[in-house]
Amino acid sequence: MTTADLTSEVFQANPYPSYALLREEGPVHRVKGAMGLESWLITRYEEARAALNDPRLSKDVRLSPEWLHALGAGSEDEGPLGRNMLNSDPPDHTRLRRLVSKGFTRRRVEDLRPRVQEIADGYLDEMSGKSEVDLMTALAFPLPITVICELLGIPADDRDEFGNWTRMALSPPLTEEAVRDRRLGNENMDRYVIDLIARIRSEVDPVLGHDDQPDLIRAMVVSSGDQDRLSERELLGSIKLMLVAGHKTTVNLIGNGVLALLRHPDQLRLLRERPDLLPSAIEEMLRYDGSVERATMRFATEDVEIGGVTIPAGGAVSIVLAAANRSPDRFADPDRLDITRKDNPHLAFGHGVHFCLGAPLARLEGQVAFGSLLSRFPDIRLGCAPEELRWAVGGPNIIRGLAALPVTF
Repeated sequence: MTTADLTSEVFQANPYPSYALLREEGPVHRVKGAMGLESWLITRYEEARAALNDPRLSKDVRLSPEWLHALGAGSEDEGPLGRNMLNSDPPDHTRLRRLVSKGFTRRRVEDLRPRVQEIADGYLDEMSGKSEVDLMTALAFPLPITVICELLGIPADDRDEFGNWTRMALSPPLTEEAVRDRRLGNENMDRYVIDLIARIRSEVDPVLGHDDQPDLIRAMVVSSGDQDRLSERELLGSIKLMLVAGHKTTVNLIGNGVLALLRHPDQLRLLRERPDLLPSAIEEMLRYDGSVERATMRFATEDVEIGGVTIPAGGAVSIVLAAANRSPDRFADPDRLDITRKDNPHLAFGHGVHFCLGAPLARLEGQVAFGSLLSRFPDIRLGCAPEELRWAVGGPNIIRGLAALPVTF
């Protein structure tokens, strides 16, 4: 069992040295954390990639009543954020993902580029003329939350409330007080989304098919009429998942990525000189310091041997994407930010059947945000000493991003 303190402020500010030590010791580590909860960390690339697509590792948190309680589920028989594809295994996962995936095809996402650019330009206009801003509140948060609200059909005026509820639903650490916060955040989202579904259901045009609906919630409401495809609880859970995952991860992609560039001026200068490197730069930022530190929990349905270690049936498995993405056995010079890196099969979006459905949208928003920010503000600089930055961790070290990012122009 590892004795590393994986909840300390020092660790959260820079977890990579600790993960490097764990990787050197072995690919799998048993950890006992708060509330007496035990989990198994997977820290090396090959083992992590295999585990992400191992059918013996279930995403159904109901297999572990202790973790079901600790994660603050919306009810006693559902996982975090309710019934959705993230908490499901095939065949339910396949059915839910197929329904939602139509809204996130590469072609449909690319059609959003002009609107995403328009939204970003609006926030960048508000930043113009200022000598200092908190980039998280000025751009990183409002851009993706506005985009996902429009895609789903949720009034953008409600975005601040959703931001608060998301922070509550992902509240760390694993304590009874945090459990109450997570449950309350889920309940607040439930009430809002249930009312929203009822209102949309009364307005939706049933003659239009799924693909012809003006937004994704209306499309899912139409499909929910088929009981074999989407129940009311699955509709609620799917909307909550898309709202939370559809903005929170991109918020931190922008924040973590901008910080990485500011702390590597040679890479920032190269990206300004060669804007054609933007797509590969975003992939490198996802690898170097992605917003998802660990994949959501999996639970062994039987004894599973990984990296020479047997994880017992019922064991909670935490796949550490941040550690895997810096494995020296897969990435050359892994602790160096290199926006020209070509061989970059990172795991920031996961792997296998649970590969992030919103990856094309996150990449698009990243391209627009980074490209426009660096073009409009060529003299952007970090507005504080790096050691003054504070990090916010969501859930049991799942989401990792900056609480604030002061920058000067």
